[in-house]
Amino acid sequence: MAAKRQTRAPVFAALGDETRLALVAKLCGGRPCSISQLTRGSKLTRQAITKHLRVLESAGVVHSIRMGRESRFEFDPQPLEGIRKYLDFVSEQWDQALSRLTSFVED
Repeated sequence: MAAKRQTRAPVFAALGDETRLALVAKLCGGRPCSISQLTRGSKLTRQAITKHLRVLESAGVVHSIRMGRESRFEFDPQPLEGIRKYLDFVSEQWDQALSRLTSFVED
């Protein structure tokens, strides 16, 4: 279980920033976006957006594709699926613990 936590921790860390969450939301549209497209409408520089994208890429949440002279970024839902499964597991543990507590208190 510890190994799985180590692989999930970078995803949680990457998604713990509102700018990166906004980038993921933009990339969920299904088509690859360039840094210029992702910078549009933002007060951040291209360099700042690139830095955030590298964090997301390092966590596996996005990946880049080289198209001509520019890189385009795509969302990869697989790491989030692992997070969802982990949160479902934790939620089930909490439900069981609350059920045991309820039984204990009611007896």
